Formats: sequence, structure tokens, C-alpha cells
Amino acid sequence: MASPAGTGRLILILGLACFAANLAMRSLDPLVGVLAGEFRTTPETVALLATAFSLPYALVQPVLGPVGDAVGKRRVIRACLVVLALALVAHLFVTDLATLAVLRMIAGGAAGGTFPLCIATIGDRVRIEDRQLALSRLLVAGLTGSAAGALLAAALEPYLGWRGVSLLCAAAAAGAVLVLRPDAGEAPVEPRRLNLGEALARYRQLWSLRAARVLYGSVFLEGMMVFGIFPFIAPLVIERGLGGQREAGLAVAAFAAGGFLFAALAPAMLRIGGQRLTLRYGGFVAASGMVAQALAPSAWVLVAGCLVLGLGFYMMHSAIQTRVTEVAPMARGSAVAMHAFCFFMGQSLGPAVMGLGRGALGAEPPLFIAAAGLACLGLFLARPGDRPGRPKPG
Repeated sequence: MASPAGTGRLILILGLACFAANLAMRSLDPLVGVLAGEFRTTPETVALLATAFSLPYALVQPVLGPVGDAVGKRRVIRACLVVLALALVAHLFVTDLATLAVLRMIAGGAAGGTFPLCIATIGDRVRIEDRQLALSRLLVAGLTGSAAGALLAAALEPYLGWRGVSLLCAAAAAGAVLVLRPDAGEAPVEPRRLNLGEALARYRQLWSLRAARVLYGSVFLEGMMVFGIFPFIAPLVIERGLGGQREAGLAVAAFAAGGFLFAALAPAMLRIGGQRLTLRYGGFVAASGMVAQALAPSAWVLVAGCLVLGLGFYMMHSAIQTRVTEVAPMARGSAVAMHAFCFFMGQSLGPAVMGLGRGALGAEPPLFIAAAGLACLGLFLARPGDRPGRPKPG
């Protein structure tokens, strides 16, 4: 286990990798209208680029988790950052939406080798008593990437174009590769041959645990309900006459700022209320943020709703992440990888479900439905009894 000083250095190094991945993930969200105009299609079609990124991110997890356990999480993270940088550089040569979708799929699959394996590395190196606080600080790095991706895209697109924004994201990924030195991030791992049968058996064992099934199902629903809205924030702002891509970028960044707020408040929240109260109130806080977006009469109310949604989401999500790191300590990379798989499967389906809901019910009812779902999910996870992520003894 790392010392306090070693933990801080570990979070800084791994945080740069998370920053680069999240920077790329959110960089096109505020530019849905711009891309729809350039490629002469609808915002709903362009919004599926979020799915193109998130779905491969999810699908690579069952592979990358065991690979990280076998050959070392650090090696996998560095290799994926290289692929991410190359895919983002290739954005410069895109001439049609289909090619862009393919490149977003490659970038999403590569980004899938960063944040989840960084979480698993924290699980390997940090004591359980300090782990949720350490993970909340790692989230700050990822949130900085999310906020910077949205803000830079909205601010710089008029000057650099969306391709120039992608090139900046590629530079960040390349820089993270250089910082993540071979001796950083985790203890040396002696590479061993990946055994597919052993990996499948490990996943079967994980799914046999009721605690794991609860966590994986919960994080799937959480990802779908929270992240379905993001590609539609720009169309919502424009439809209501509340502004344009600048306001949409601020709203996406405000969600990340809610995570910063949680990271600052986490020590006090955990000391006063513990995980159960954090989960319970987190669900209601997230729901209130979603309702504020549905009813927003101005851009600033919409931005504030995203801030509150971010605070509530990270109150819930950090607790789930911490519990996942204890589901199977001897196969932590696989356990966290399956968590990420379920989370990003939910994220990848979210925009499609939200698009269908908007088409059938209008812009506001799907937001109310998601808000009710988040409140119920927080109550479910905070219920008394055996804690998810803590298998029953014996």
C-alpha cells in the first residue's frame, strides 16, 4: 500500500491519464449543432456520436480488465493513450459523418483503457479506509478533463474549428503518455500469459455474487439516466431560445463543476453521514438538478441544474465505485472493468433512449422520468441491510 505522499503522487500521475480521456470524451458534446450543419443532418443523428464513443468504451472493458491483471495496468493505460492520440489526430482528415463515427469508436475503445484501470490501480495501492477519498480526488482530474473539453470546444471552435479542438485533445493524450513513466502508477508486475478460460471463470464468479449484480445493474441505470441528456443540451438551449453553443458548453462544464464541489465536500459528507446518507441524498440532489433542467426558464437556471445534477451524480457514483473495488480484491481489475462495462453500456444507450423519448413525449417528460429514476435508485442503494460490494460472510 502507498504512503500518503505516494498516494498523492499516484493520483497526480494517473489523474493526467484520466484528464486526457475525459477531455476527448466531452469535446464534441457542445458542438452538435455545428456538426449537424457541416454534415447536413439532424442533431439527433449527430448526438449518436456520444454513443459511438461510449459503446466501444464499454465493450473493451471485459477484455482490458483481465489484460491489465495479467500484464500490468500501467502498460495497458499507456498503450491505450497512444491509440487515443492517433485516433484524435485522424479527426483532421474527416470529410463525412460516418468516418467521424468510426474514429470516435476507436477513440472510445482506447479511452476505455484509462479511467477504469486507474480506479483499479487506486484499489491496489490505497487502503480501504482512505479509498473513497482517494477516488474522489482522482475524479477531480477526470472532471477537469470533462469541463475543459466542453469549455474549450465551445470557446475555441469558432477560431480552430472542431478539428482543431480534436488536435488539442490529441496533444493532451500524448502528454499523458510521457508523464506516465514505466515506474509510475503501480508496483512492478511480472507479465504472465492471459488465460481466456480463467478470465471467463472470473467473470462468472463475479456475476454469481448478488452484491456485484446489484452494483452493476445500478451503475447501468445511473449511466443511462444521467448521460442521456448531454448531447441534447445544445438542441434544448437553442429550441428554447436560451442561447447557443456557448451556453451549452457552460452547462456541460457545470456538471463537471458539480463533481469538483463533491470532491471538496466529500470528507465532511463521509464523516457526518457515511455512504448510506451520501447515496440517499445524492439521488434526490441529482433528481432536483434534472427537474431544474426540464423547467429552466433561462440558460443560467439550466447551467445551475447541471451543476446540481453533477453534485448528486458524484455523491452516488463515488460510493458505488468504492464498493466495486471490494467485490473481488484478488481480481480487482476485472471487477472494475465489469463495472465500467455496465456504466458505459448505460451511457451509450442513454442518448438513443433520450432521443426516442423526446420524439414520442417532447423534451421535458423524459427528464422528469429520469429524475424519478435517480431518486429511487439512491433510496434503493442506501437501504438498510447487507451493503452492495460487501459479500455476506461464510
